[in-house]
Formats: sequence, C-alpha cells, structure tokens
Amino acid sequence: MPLLPTTPFLLLAAACFVRSSPAFHRRLLENRVFGPYIAQWQHDRSIPRAAKRKAYVVVVVTFAVSIACVGSWWLRGMLVSLMVCLIVFLAWLPTTRE
Repeated sequence: MPLLPTTPFLLLAAACFVRSSPAFHRRLLENRVFGPYIAQWQHDRSIPRAAKRKAYVVVVVTFAVSIACVGSWWLRGMLVSLMVCLIVFLAWLPTTRE
C-alpha cells in the first residue's frame, strides 16, 4: 500500500548525504534520473510541473488499486483520506515551469 511517492525519500536522502558524505551526495546529484529534481529542489525549493503531474497520476492509480483490493469500508475511507491528504500536500509544494 503506497503512502508516499518517491520524491520525499529522495530529498531526505540528499539531505542526509550532504551532511554525511559529500561523495555520496555528488553521486546522487549526478544521477541522470533523480539528479535534476534534487538539484532543482536544493536550488529553489520547487518541483517541476511535469513531475507533479506524474506524481498525481501515480498517487491516484496506486490508491485506486489499493482501495479496490480492500474489503472493509473503514479501510477504504482511511485510504481515501490519506490519498486526499497526499494530493493536498503535493499541491501545496511550490511548482516551476520546465
């Protein structure tokens, strides 16, 4: 059951690496997939609009699958409320254009 997209964990990893090992932090920033997102977050604390859209789609699809697999009404309600909270959190983060 997914509760968070990958982005918060990447940002946490970057924050830990910058304090513990400059070499690991540099490797994380040089990663072709995640490096640009982390560098942008460190530069101006924002997320690209396209990345936000992808995150919304992933959140809705994965939560919809989880909700469909759960039989209990209160678990479904909890999943819906978690999904809404996560979408609100993502919407709250600053967005930049590509």
